[in-house]
Amino acid sequence: MHIAHFTNTYHPVTSGVVRSVSSFRRGLTDLGHNVFVFAQTHRDHEDQEPFIFRYPALQLPLQEYPLTIPVSNFVDTLLPSLKLNVIHAHHPVLLGQVAARKAEALEIPLVFTHHTRYREYSHYAFGFPQGLVKQVIDRWIGDYMNHCQHVVVPSESIKQLLAETYGVTEGITAVPTGINVAQYQQAEAGDVRQRHGWADDDRILISLGRLAKEKNWQTLITAVAPVIQKHPNVRLVILGEGEEREGLEKLAKKLGVAQRVNLIGTVPFDAVPNYLKAADLFGFASVTETQGLVTLEAMAAGLPIVAVDATGTSDAVTDGEQGLLTTNDSAALSSALLRLLEDEALCHKLAEAAAHKANEFDSEKQAKRLVQVYEQAIEAKKAGFHIRIDAQKPIFSLDWRQLLELDSAEKE
Repeated sequence: MHIAHFTNTYHPVTSGVVRSVSSFRRGLTDLGHNVFVFAQTHRDHEDQEPFIFRYPALQLPLQEYPLTIPVSNFVDTLLPSLKLNVIHAHHPVLLGQVAARKAEALEIPLVFTHHTRYREYSHYAFGFPQGLVKQVIDRWIGDYMNHCQHVVVPSESIKQLLAETYGVTEGITAVPTGINVAQYQQAEAGDVRQRHGWADDDRILISLGRLAKEKNWQTLITAVAPVIQKHPNVRLVILGEGEEREGLEKLAKKLGVAQRVNLIGTVPFDAVPNYLKAADLFGFASVTETQGLVTLEAMAAGLPIVAVDATGTSDAVTDGEQGLLTTNDSAALSSALLRLLEDEALCHKLAEAAAHKANEFDSEKQAKRLVQVYEQAIEAKKAGFHIRIDAQKPIFSLDWRQLLELDSAEKE
């Protein structure tokens, strides 16, 4: 099968979408399929992988990722010669729009992965009424899915969310991003602890993700403060970078735990398993995850989980089996952390169960499931099927004045 992935972000950018595309590309290639990736250029980066085709992009001030310019005469000329069977889009805008147009022009199916809870990012539309922005985002995503033969979601909870929001019940399949389980199982801590000056008796609570508002880092740091006060050998280690760094550093200082909260920054992807192996447990407070990929990676490394009970995370972790899930509250999270730190037997039991469950998400297994989705999409295209959105849902009858009034009420 010849498969084209269109994504606005790919290596060397680090993100959940990049990891998903990369994981599926590797798995599909290992199964004997030809996979072509169409993505953004990035400064002086040179690809080591074959069949990566780049669109021009701009690195704008204060923007974490390059802005893809969805125009390429080279790709326009190249694409028909690839004899594609399916086009897979990973964003609904920019190259996602290109993917939709190309699929229509080539008369092949369009598959879209709904990676993100897009409405949770409405706060980035600064100055606009938040109620209005969220409704417009929902409408925009619904309109895009209407062009697709199949929608992939990374978890059952997101599948349920799309059913409730858009009325999508056919042509939608949950296929989690696969992980290289062996890479995490076989990783070694090496000199990670020594390099960062962590003592042998330090209990390392590790977490991973972009330092962004939607990741709820304030709740995690606030939860850890009383834990550190009771157990001074506890250290919170966060891997990742982002615009919230300064605020989080100030919060840790205000809570009196700045010396025990280490914001490591971005580390090479291949080094992440070693950091996880150097830790004792994994903490997470994000409420915007669609799969909980970093949580799964921590599980594969054999770490018990303490996290806020939210979409994505709850798909990976069953409370009391692979970890402890709490309400979105720093006191509840703190209590769960103390429980694990003070109960070695429970900690060991959850760690073993976490490692066992991670095996279900092996990248080869997930790649095979994605092939089945492509086969269904091909048949759906032949039958003239596309995703059907429930036009009776509120998002298709936006009352702009009412939304403006709602936003004013929310601010009050």
